[in-house]
Parts: sequence; C-alpha cells; structure tokens
Amino acid sequence: MPAYTAPIRDLQFVLHEVLDVRASGVPGCEGLDPGFTGAILEEAGKLAHEVLAPLNASGDREGCRLENGVVHTPKGYREAFAAMRQGGWTALDSDPAYGGQGLPYVIYSAVGEIFVSANMAFNMYQGLTHGAFSAIHKHGTDAQKATYLPKLASCDWTGTMNLTEPHCGTDLGLLRTRAEPQADGSYKITGQKIFISAGEHDLAENIIHLVLAKAPGGGEGTRGISLFIVPKVLVKADGSLGPRNALSAGHIEEKMGIHGNATCVMNYDGATGYLLGELHKGMRAMFTMMNEARLSVGLQGYAVAEAAYQNSLAYAKERLQGRDVRGARNPSGPADPLIVHPDIRRNLMDQKSFVEGARALTLWGASLIDREQRLGDGAAEGLISLLTPVIKGFLTDRGFDMTVQAQQVWGGHGYIEEQGMSQFVRDARITMIYEGANGVQALDLVGRKLAQDGGKALMGFFDMVKGFVRENEGDAALKADFLDPLKAASKDLQAAALYFMENGLKDPNAALAGSYDFMHLFGHVCLGLMWARQARAAQTALTSGAGDRTFHEAKLVTGRYYMARHLPATALHLARIRTGAGPVMALADAAF
Repeated sequence: MPAYTAPIRDLQFVLHEVLDVRASGVPGCEGLDPGFTGAILEEAGKLAHEVLAPLNASGDREGCRLENGVVHTPKGYREAFAAMRQGGWTALDSDPAYGGQGLPYVIYSAVGEIFVSANMAFNMYQGLTHGAFSAIHKHGTDAQKATYLPKLASCDWTGTMNLTEPHCGTDLGLLRTRAEPQADGSYKITGQKIFISAGEHDLAENIIHLVLAKAPGGGEGTRGISLFIVPKVLVKADGSLGPRNALSAGHIEEKMGIHGNATCVMNYDGATGYLLGELHKGMRAMFTMMNEARLSVGLQGYAVAEAAYQNSLAYAKERLQGRDVRGARNPSGPADPLIVHPDIRRNLMDQKSFVEGARALTLWGASLIDREQRLGDGAAEGLISLLTPVIKGFLTDRGFDMTVQAQQVWGGHGYIEEQGMSQFVRDARITMIYEGANGVQALDLVGRKLAQDGGKALMGFFDMVKGFVRENEGDAALKADFLDPLKAASKDLQAAALYFMENGLKDPNAALAGSYDFMHLFGHVCLGLMWARQARAAQTALTSGAGDRTFHEAKLVTGRYYMARHLPATALHLARIRTGAGPVMALADAAF
C-alpha cells in the first residue's frame, strides 16, 4: 500500500522563508511564527498519516453504494470524518463569528495539501463544504448566515454545488432547472443535476445544496439564473431539523477515480429552496464558490502528484535493476537501485521540481486571497483573478503528467492495482475536467482575464517579474541560473500577449487557438518566478550560515533543473501561438 508523509519542512520553507507570511502586514498573519504553523502542520500530518492515508486505497476499492436512497461511504470514512470535525480542521480559516478559528487562508491551503495528498476523495466532503460556507457568508442574509454557517463550519452539515445538467455543462445558460416562487418567499425547485460531488452520503446529518435554477422573469441565458439554498432536510425556525426535503440521489456515477467520493445524480421534485443573493444574479454568487473550488482543484493537481512522487522515489531507491554505467554502486548485490540511472533521475527531478514549484505558486496565490479579503487589496484581487485559471489549468495538467511519470518509475508493477500507483493517476485525471475543463480555463484566461480592467493585472504581473529581476541582478549566484532564464521566459509571455492584442480583434480564433499554449506558457513563467524566489531564499539561508545546508543546497539544485529543463518550453508555446488559427481551423468539418 502506498505511504505518505507530510512535507512539513518544505511547507515551512515556503511559508516563512519565501513568503515570510508573518511580516506580510496582513491582519492575522503576525501570529504565524514557525513554531505555531509547525505545530498545526505536524498535527495535520499525523491525522493524514494515521487516519486518512490508510483509507485511501481501501476507499478506492470499496467505493460508495446507494441503497434505498441512502449513500453509504467506504468503511472507516465516518470515523475519520468525525476525527476531522473534532480536531477543528474543517473551520481553520472560517469566520469566528460562526464557529471558525479565523486563521489566514494560506494556512488552510497548506493543511489542505496534506489532506488531499493523503486522501483526495475523502477530503472533498469537507472541501466542498468550505466553498458553500464562503458563498453563504458573502451573499447570504443575516438569518441565512445564522442558520447555516455554524453547522457548515463544524461540518455537522456539509455542502455541495449544483451546476451541471445532463444537457449542459459549461454552457449554463442552457440549464432547465426551474424555481417557482411561493407565497412565503421560498421557491419550489424542480430539475435534475448531475456530477454532484458529495451529493448524498452518511457523514453528516444534513446536506446544504447550492443549486442554480431559473426563476420567472429572468430572461434567457446566464442572466436569468439564480442561486438557491436547498437543504436535504428542512431546518425549522429554532434551528432543529424538520422533514426531509423533496430531493433525492437517483444514481451514483461509476467513475475512473475518486471512488470514495459519492458523485451523484440529484433529482429535485419541487424541493423547497431559498434565494441566495440577488434574484437573476446567481452566477455572481456561485462564482464565489467556483473560484475557490478552482484554486482548490489546482492544489489537488500537485498534491496528488506529491503523494505519487514520494512513492516513486521510495521505489527507485529500493528496487534493484541493472548496473550504473559508471560502475557498480551496489557491488555486493545483484544489481544497483533504479535511482542510479539517468532516465530515472530525469523522471524524479521532473516530479520534484514541479511539485515544489507548484506548492510555492499555490501558497502565494492563497496569500493574495488573504491580502484581498483582510486588507481590501485591489491589486491582489486582480492578480489572483488573473492567476486562477493558470493555477487550476496548468497545475492539474502537469500534476496528472507527474502521476503518470511516478507510475512509470515502477514499470509493470505500477500498472498493477495492488501497488496503488494507478489510483494516483486515476484520481488526478478528474482535476483536469471538473470545475471547468482546462480548455475552458484557457479560454477564460485569454478571452476574459487578460483584458480585465484594461489589462492592469497582467501589466502588474510583468512589472513584478521585472522588479524581482532588477532587485536581484547584482547577485551573480542567481543571475545566470535563475534571473536570465526568468527574464527570457517573461519576454516570451509578453510577446504572446502582444500577438493576441495585434491579431485577436481581427480574427478571434487567432487568439483562442493559442489559448491553451498561452495558459501553459504563463504557468511555466509562474513556476519560474517561484523557483527564482525559492532560490533567493535558499541562497540567503546558506550565506547566513543559519540554514539547513543539505535542504537549501537541494533546493538550489532542484530549481536549476526546472529553469534549465522546463522553463525553455515557453519558446515552444510562443512559436505555436504565432502560427495563429490557420493550422487549427484549416481542416473542413467533414474531413475529420
């Protein structure tokens, strides 16, 4: 069975040596000293190692089952969920007014990585609840907040998001679920939703569904959509539970992965719902949950890759196969360990350099959310809006690739289910699809985010990169290996954006055909910036003599690998973008 150990040293490095969260000036971060965050991460790692990770493989094998309208989660899930609730892990960053601990979102994200790596399917139950809490917290009435938020914070009740229908996924303007207004101010919700993660289960006494539906008078398209709170069990005026609502899980999807999470077809048969936010402006409220979910899915992309990497590294050190071409490294044994071979080393370095760069990018993104929410920082809000499709799309694409590479280290054994490597591949695959397939993320990035607010956020990102290079170019140890490659990659990104500006209005397909390449180009530049920042932090620690020399030297070596072996991909993506729409659109539909 695969093993997992929380990468606490690296998480601490990013939090304190790279981001320096305590000195960020963000309210609530001043108390995040290394001892405090270390204690939190240690306890999270203990729960992950002792409770969650052991259920990952068994939950995958057993899956969920639907019997008489009730979904039964895998053996051990209920006890594990109770342990997570009792430890307060579900409300780390939630508003203390509703039972939360009020810690910064960056800490919630760091802990979230640990839980996802240990058991992604299990963690989705509380992860989706966190999103529902955020949506109601931002858009709900005082009465709605008082009714639902304390129970969601504790995960006594859990939450879902209901968007997709059998005939429409991304194009939500086509949805058919209807909301009929009632005399008491409630609505009757009728329709069917599919692919609803955690739509029904036995882990909590109530499930609070956030459902998109069309109420009368809203018009066509997404402008007519409203968002409704639809509890599985109706809540009485005193907060106690009343009768079962008119909704049910009609089916559990049989999926490629995340078998431990119940992905349901949900039927609403005149169920009682309550408007959340403004009538006919439901997309605005739902995007609060969707944007949070997209960042969480980006985290899933690299967190599963981290778990896969740990197991491929252990196997490469233990498995004896062939001899080192430079001479036997294990002369007393029949063969040398796999890790001596250059191609295995390439594979492992690909994984290591991606995961550590992605971790830094995701936690930086979380720190931007803290700046936005706690300081009202408009620049941080614009930047994280720009980066959200990059974090979601690039990190999940590459994260899936890394799980495949981890499986490859195991050779034929990696293809055998009992070894557990295939589960990482199967679980990671969904991250490229849900919360907006990655092609949609690329279209959102190029079609909406680049020009948002006159391109202010994109220009701010370029200025940030330029400023970092200028600030550090006097450091010879950084210049050749980190700053020069970062500068070249950033110029490729600027050139791609300029191409879109010059050609996109004349031929929109010229931009859209290059959107996927642009998302990856942007992602590489982001990881290049993260590696340059990590290198500076590591070099500072080594120069001071106060750091962990082995750790910090390994950080520099890993960063050099990414800058030399992966960052040059920006030139390839730029070359593809500059071909425009011609090669993509030239073949007639009938010729396919």
